[in-house]
Amino acid sequence: MAEDSRLILSTFPDADTARRIARILVEEKLAACVNLIPQIESIYRWKGAIETASEVLGLIKSTIGKYQLLENRIRELHPYEVPEVISIRIDSGNLAYLRWIEQSVVE
Repeated sequence: MAEDSRLILSTFPDADTARRIARILVEEKLAACVNLIPQIESIYRWKGAIETASEVLGLIKSTIGKYQLLENRIRELHPYEVPEVISIRIDSGNLAYLRWIEQSVVE
């Protein structure tokens, strides 16, 4: 069960965009939960220049079985040309919580 759980990271340009996409992901059962962390500062290289931006980080809980659909949906909804979508395997955790993630994304 733990090996099926995933934490997906994605940044958004503002809180309204992050909330809108997070709600869609949960409503469509692609994510069990999305935590939004406001006011992070990102420093990155884009098209040859060093950029700085204020963003909102989404911590998205899902499963490996939903990952590709979730990634595709974020890419459809996201305003960035190349949105961050990074999946991290959850090796261990509260088994009841991990079961809840799995049950929350079942159709």
